[in-house]
Amino acid sequence: MDQARTTISKIFNGEPHSYTRFNLTQNMEGDNSQVEMKLSSDMDEEVGENGVGGHLNHNNKRKPYMVQNFGRTPKNLCFMAAATFLIFIIGYLIGYLVHRNKELAPVCASSSAFISEDSVPVHETGAAPIMDWDDVKKLLAQKFTAAKLDPVLSDFSMPNHRAGSSGDEFLGNKVLEKFKSYSMKTWTDEHFVKVQDPPASAYNRFTFKNDPEEHPSGFLSYSATGRVTGAVLYAYYGRESDLRSLRDKNVDMNGRVMLVRAGKISFAEKVANAAKMNASAVLIYPDPTDYSIGGDTPLFGHVHMGSGDPYTPGFPSFNHTQFPPVQSSGLPKILAQTITQNMGMNILRKLGGQNLPNGWDSFNKLGDENDSIVVEVNNVLTEKKIYNIFGVIKGFVDADRYVVIGAQRDAWGPGFAASTVGTSVLVELARSISDMMKHDGFKLRRSIVFASWSAGEYGSVGATEWLEGYLTSLGMKAYTYINLDGIVTGRKEFKVAGSPLMNSLIKNALNEVKINDVTLYSQFGRSNWESNVLEPLKLDNAAYPFLAVSGIPSVSFRFTSGNSDYQYFGTMLDTRERLNSVTASQVPQLAESAGRFAGHIALKLVHDHLLWMDLTKYDNIIRTQVAQINSKVKGVQRMQPKLLPSDLTVQWLISASGSYSRASRTLTADITNSDLEDIEMCRVINDRIMSVERNFLSPYVSPRENPFRHILLGSGPHTLKGLANHLDALKTGNPEADATQFRNQFALATWTIQGSANSLAGDIWSLDNEI
Repeated sequence: MDQARTTISKIFNGEPHSYTRFNLTQNMEGDNSQVEMKLSSDMDEEVGENGVGGHLNHNNKRKPYMVQNFGRTPKNLCFMAAATFLIFIIGYLIGYLVHRNKELAPVCASSSAFISEDSVPVHETGAAPIMDWDDVKKLLAQKFTAAKLDPVLSDFSMPNHRAGSSGDEFLGNKVLEKFKSYSMKTWTDEHFVKVQDPPASAYNRFTFKNDPEEHPSGFLSYSATGRVTGAVLYAYYGRESDLRSLRDKNVDMNGRVMLVRAGKISFAEKVANAAKMNASAVLIYPDPTDYSIGGDTPLFGHVHMGSGDPYTPGFPSFNHTQFPPVQSSGLPKILAQTITQNMGMNILRKLGGQNLPNGWDSFNKLGDENDSIVVEVNNVLTEKKIYNIFGVIKGFVDADRYVVIGAQRDAWGPGFAASTVGTSVLVELARSISDMMKHDGFKLRRSIVFASWSAGEYGSVGATEWLEGYLTSLGMKAYTYINLDGIVTGRKEFKVAGSPLMNSLIKNALNEVKINDVTLYSQFGRSNWESNVLEPLKLDNAAYPFLAVSGIPSVSFRFTSGNSDYQYFGTMLDTRERLNSVTASQVPQLAESAGRFAGHIALKLVHDHLLWMDLTKYDNIIRTQVAQINSKVKGVQRMQPKLLPSDLTVQWLISASGSYSRASRTLTADITNSDLEDIEMCRVINDRIMSVERNFLSPYVSPRENPFRHILLGSGPHTLKGLANHLDALKTGNPEADATQFRNQFALATWTIQGSANSLAGDIWSLDNEI
């Protein structure tokens, strides 16, 4: 009403109203476009050829427009009275609408949701009516059930859907049609990728001593090809610690063909570790201690020490793109081949040489120079067209900010645990949340993108190519990636791996999601939930490139059988029957709990005004690793003073660590002390929070040489862990250690941490210059 009275008062008192007029003049050559902006009163008109308004032309004798056209006749007075009444009504309506909009203005929730992980945030009505969180949880539990999930599991089961095959394309179309039926915005992403497949007309083979030649049907994609002859060396699981044990026994590993067990670490890591020791080839077999899959079951996998298409490192595999012919530094230069359990045990029984190191639970010898073997790998490089399928449920406030939920669609064989369960949960989550919006009035603040990836078995190829294709956009707008691959592989334990920023979200979900009427936290968290539930995010996990390549906070989780891995991954035996055998036929029920865990995290991120992210977790990680580096530097300076002179100080790194700590505390204080009744303030704060993960990506390394650029959770010499390992090498006088290179990496890591602190601090005048 106040605004209406003011408006009417101005009309009757003749107070001028300004208007803006744009005069657009554009040169057809495109280089002299102008915008001329002129302001004048509503009561003034430009007169004369000089274009000067009447109120500025003192010689103008013309009467105002109203006076010229309306005399003081009864008829004109009636017109004026009617116009005045109409203006009054319009002003009243404007005032009412303005007052109403103020009541409905978006308001940020209490900052307690961000500061305390145990408190429940109070949500107020925003631009989109926001449902109470308890009601959201109830709706998800009603919509997403084991009974509804069970037929979907059967619907997406297929015996053969290897990446790029007709089965893979069929499933992709089925996912796309499901998304469309939920009224989601859908699209596809096409890539032409290079992968290695086994030879179609020849064999991969090996011959041990005088035994008959063997032709294993399994294979490892991206192995080097060719033929080598060497002496067999048993290397347990092929871990770095296992190879150190061999070195301690003075075993010569140069040119040897290493025989290693499957399990513990990825195939790619086993081959990379062997290559560092100058081995000529690696044979990998499933030992009966770890696998009860039968003596003749082949294994399938890949040995690219990275993710995505290794022949387009750092950029996407789109068609008709003119990229240089380069290869990923993670491609091995030695042969790698899987063999069956019977083949491996036959070799082990005939080995001579030294006894095994202590702790290696086996009965055989290590092998000597007389245990000769010939290995030949003839894999062929092929190009495949793959499709990623997407559907989005758009938010009502920050639609350009989103959570991504994804699952791989392909598998070496049936792949029931590897891909079918995850794809089914993906589709059912999309249906459930869409249904909540259509029929129950639920509104998302931000968007949720559902993604079905192809070529996951070749090393998260589909997902990584999408990341590389849209890296600059995703880094600014994707809040979180939630991985659904392999979420049910047992029922004894529940494990979660992901960004430390997400710890509060994880704990909250554990406390609110139930299995058999008991919360996941009560059943699996027990006395110390972090030690019992959390595990490191591994390189072969599809969530890893989102975190370490793109700087997007990511989470992956699974029901598991305990210490032993699901032994049917990478085989043709990954069927529903086998998964039932390790879950007591509880697959739908376990998938329901896993899906609700994913849905809880996603909905929390798109429902609340402020993001639940734990900045202090990275503070603790940085402090711990900086303390280790400081201790190791002092040790090298004592042992090798010529390599690291005393003038090298860790003070800069310590100061950068302190800057991050202060910036995180300052942001928490800003949230507590600021007036957050402005949705733009929420957006600014959320963007500051999301800059943390992205700014831990080192800007000083090449994506081709070191794709996992995250200095805290990535891999390579640029990481804080890499610096610590380099110091260990310098301390022992390793000839491969380089003090100059260390000092360079040390300086760059220091400034990366400081840069992250600066971004977290926000405005340029708030930066910490103490370094």
